Amino acid sequence: MKLELLKIKHVTINLLEKYFTGESIEYKNIFAIIIPIFVDQTFLILMSLLNTAMISSAGVAAVSAVSMVDSLNIFLANVFIAVATGGTVIVAQYKGSGNTLMVSKTATQAINVATIFSVLVSVLVIYFHMPILNALFGNAEEDVFNNAKTFLIGSCISYPFTAIFQSVTGSLRGVGETKPCLKLSLFLNLTNTILNVLLISIYKMGVEGLVISTIVARTLGTTASLIYIVKYNETIHFQLKSVCRIDYAIFKKIMFIGLPFAAEQIFFNGGKLLTQTFIVELGTPALTAFAIANSLAMLFQIGPNALGITSVTVVGQCIGRRNIQDARKLIQSLLGFSAILFVIAAAVILPLFPLLIKMYNPPDEIIPTIFTMIIISAIAQPIVWSQSFIMPSALRAAGDSNFTSIASLLSMWLLRVILGYILGITLGFGIIGVWVAMIVEWGARGIIFAWRFKGKKWYAHKLV
Repeated sequence: MKLELLKIKHVTINLLEKYFTGESIEYKNIFAIIIPIFVDQTFLILMSLLNTAMISSAGVAAVSAVSMVDSLNIFLANVFIAVATGGTVIVAQYKGSGNTLMVSKTATQAINVATIFSVLVSVLVIYFHMPILNALFGNAEEDVFNNAKTFLIGSCISYPFTAIFQSVTGSLRGVGETKPCLKLSLFLNLTNTILNVLLISIYKMGVEGLVISTIVARTLGTTASLIYIVKYNETIHFQLKSVCRIDYAIFKKIMFIGLPFAAEQIFFNGGKLLTQTFIVELGTPALTAFAIANSLAMLFQIGPNALGITSVTVVGQCIGRRNIQDARKLIQSLLGFSAILFVIAAAVILPLFPLLIKMYNPPDEIIPTIFTMIIISAIAQPIVWSQSFIMPSALRAAGDSNFTSIASLLSMWLLRVILGYILGITLGFGIIGVWVAMIVEWGARGIIFAWRFKGKKWYAHKLV
């Protein structure tokens, strides 16, 4: 038995060295990055799942409202998260090149810029919240609309805290320090969940309770992240006195990555929002089915999402050393590993569907629809998801931000939005038609990125 275990260990190490070791980085370093991010993503998704299940106790209107505004939240928050990602890429490349002074300066500037963007977004959305909600969800039922209004304003208050937190953890991931990211994320999400249990499940405060717990948790999480990088971190050397200083040379580099990504997120998530508006036309049951299916589908994506985040650090550091061969090899390895994780996830999650669906207490008539959507995802994701989501993260880490953004925008609007409307509304396939259009868009986008990866232009940008 001991001999067999030694053989398995030997074979595993050989495989890891073959596929996840290069001149720039070894497999031990890569998995030291992946594992904390994987645990972090697991908790994030499970907390989201639990929170959605808890808010379902407040009724279908509450679930639908939170689902609608979450789409808008993703649309808005990704603007400043995109800027923070620009910081992560530049930090990773400076780390790869060995320039510790610029690592520190870039991390500080990333936090500054993301904070400015998030405050502007928050103020604008709070001021124009009624026209925005009327334009997007004017056809929603009155109780759904009122819940959406409460949740949107509360979410806006929390945006600056999210921006600072994402900038701090993004910079830490850029230098490969994922353990503190994990601890900070666990602190924030566990705080959020405990408050949700208290305010939603015990005190029955519904959407108002969700808003309060979100703001308090993000405030505490952001405070903890700033205390860590000011007092305890020895790589970034963040100083509060540098917060208001803008270094325009670094600012331009961050914006070179961040602005195209931000524009992509605006139009990409704008397309998702537009899709949501014609889902509203299908009625509250369809909207609820879509929200629950989305929540469950995220369980399949825990591992692959972790690999996508890891790819920014790994590829960024390879490109910082100008080792293109390592970058190509490790991107392909991460894509293959992602497909394997999807298959494992499907084998574990699908048998648990009857138990998972009970957490949401959905009307019986929409359960078959939800199951059909999950089956479609389970079949398609190992084939198309990784090329569509991990590949652009890797290309962006090499500085190829303009191409990835334009490709994502075109595929979203030409396929997910237009095809989704044709299948879902015009041809009458309903929510299943919208879901299939999303899968088709993933596949088309993945083909475009695979074609780009075969060429040389994606690594031609020299940022550091």
